[in-house]
Amino acid sequence: MTYKNTKPTLLQAFIPIIFLIIALFINVRIFGDASLDGSNQIILMLSAGVASLVALKLGFKWKEIRNGIVKSISSAMSSIIILLLIGSLAGTWLLSGIVPAMIYYGLMVLNPTIFLFAACVVCAVVSVATGSSWTTAATVGIALVGIGTALGLNPGMVAGAIISGAYFGDKMSPLSDTTNLAPAMAGTDLFTHIRYMAYTTVPSITISLILFLILGFMFGGNAQPVDTHEILNAIDGVFNINGWLFIVPALVVFLIVKKIPAIPSILAGALLGGLFAIIFQPDVIHSVSGYEDASWESTYVGVMMAFYGDISITTGNAIVDDLLSSSGMYGMLGTVWLIMSAMIFGGVMEASGMLKRIAEAVISMVNSTGSLIASTVGTCVFFNVTASDQYLAIVVPGRMYTDTFKEKDLAPENLSRTLEDSGTVTSVLIPWNTCGAYHSSVLGVSTFAYFPFAFFNLISPFMSIFYAYAGIKIRSLAEAGGEPMNEDDFDNP
Repeated sequence: MTYKNTKPTLLQAFIPIIFLIIALFINVRIFGDASLDGSNQIILMLSAGVASLVALKLGFKWKEIRNGIVKSISSAMSSIIILLLIGSLAGTWLLSGIVPAMIYYGLMVLNPTIFLFAACVVCAVVSVATGSSWTTAATVGIALVGIGTALGLNPGMVAGAIISGAYFGDKMSPLSDTTNLAPAMAGTDLFTHIRYMAYTTVPSITISLILFLILGFMFGGNAQPVDTHEILNAIDGVFNINGWLFIVPALVVFLIVKKIPAIPSILAGALLGGLFAIIFQPDVIHSVSGYEDASWESTYVGVMMAFYGDISITTGNAIVDDLLSSSGMYGMLGTVWLIMSAMIFGGVMEASGMLKRIAEAVISMVNSTGSLIASTVGTCVFFNVTASDQYLAIVVPGRMYTDTFKEKDLAPENLSRTLEDSGTVTSVLIPWNTCGAYHSSVLGVSTFAYFPFAFFNLISPFMSIFYAYAGIKIRSLAEAGGEPMNEDDFDNP
């Protein structure tokens, strides 16, 4: 969009941000975790209204503001569709016994002391293989939350371990969209980016794993208030647990590895979950349907309910019953509402040039390599908070800082690494960001609960800043072989 209107002052650009921060602080203080049930969405909408008033005063027409909102929401539509499909996948994988089987076998081999460490490692491996933290959370992540809950561990700790491992894999996998996007924005190639990123990423995940081990030894020994044999018997008494059920998650992972897009891959997983429910769990389907007699109609209703609505499976064990429930696609609507509200606010801020004005002010304060990388980290986090989307938190700062890094004689891989160390990993820590809203909804744990335990995500941006000020692995253009490549030299991911 060409801005023909008055350029906002820094104060004007910060007015909606200040309103948002104050209003969210009050809101969270009053509602607590329940703030995500709707009140935070209202705050985001009101903040968008404040931003619109500022934009109108600057001379923008309502049509320009509206177009910015539509563009912003459109950029999140893929995430919204994936989120809805994940709701269906969770429902059919519960009904088919896939998630109960994961919990069943997981309880047999894992113990509370090493569980957090193991959960992080498992999610890291799966995420490297699939290139997707979202897929990891929606498959093994859901099962690990169930296992951790059954073992009596703090759900926030469990979710933190899952997210830490999932985002390590998301960063380091050549199949990841953000791992392809960051070097394209900075002007370097994929594998140079991954190799250079390892310098900060490996120490960050190592520290995280040590912390999870410490937490396991501190809390794991006293974290098993229930008899796992009772849980195993309760699951086995209702579901037909067998190894064939793992064909479905294995196929989903295979599709992702083969670079089949996420939407058809997850849809296939949900449909196969429904099919496997019909094959292996006909009695469970009948109990969910509410029909007195088993028939093709009760089968249809039971499977359909798993796709779209609330289902609960009763085993007679209260702990297991809490684990075996799903809200299907319907359960994701609150998160969709949150994402759309956030994208409306981000759309107004971007269309009016207020985000750009704040970013320019940050660049003007850069006077050293350390401050440049610290400013890049801060800008990425800022865009995750305000634009509510990790892709914008990579693309916009990437375009903003490319010339500045070049002027400072810094190789483009410094920028691409910083974009991932901050833009990718901090997105999941923001409740109204698409990533934060998604993981909180899928794992059933609020961002406020897992925030202090998402060690990898918290450590990564500080690791990047530490390397910059310490002068560790800061590559110059001369060392890189001259001028950075133009982003046109790379395929658009």
